[in-house]
Amino acid sequence: MTTHAEQCLIQFDSLYTLGVETMDNTHREFLALAMTAANATSAEFSGAFDALFQHTHRHFSHEESIMKKIGHGALNEHQADHQRILGDMDRFNQRASAGKHTMAKAWVQDSLILWFHTHAQTMDSALAADIKESGFTV
Repeated sequence: MTTHAEQCLIQFDSLYTLGVETMDNTHREFLALAMTAANATSAEFSGAFDALFQHTHRHFSHEESIMKKIGHGALNEHQADHQRILGDMDRFNQRASAGKHTMAKAWVQDSLILWFHTHAQTMDSALAADIKESGFTV
């Protein structure tokens, strides 16, 4: 059975390519790490989820610094969406680190990937358009 993350990676070029190479590469990495966590065994999950969490933290921090530099109009909304996901990830990471990974794994397999789908096609798409329009080199 194909996970949501695997499906997103298969369809990446048609659904998620934004035309900003660093964003596209970071999104592919995010989906690959999500797929690894979604497919991890019980023994592997905590480490896989922590790697996903750390990557996501760096990913969001980088995007937010770009938004500030180019004066992105939706900075506050975009940043709030990031903070909500990081808060969820932090709670699930704590639970996974304590050996309670069932809910965290289900969240990655379903909710996180559905969130990514919407976030990439709306907020990140708008950010990519602003980056291209500003001429800012990422």
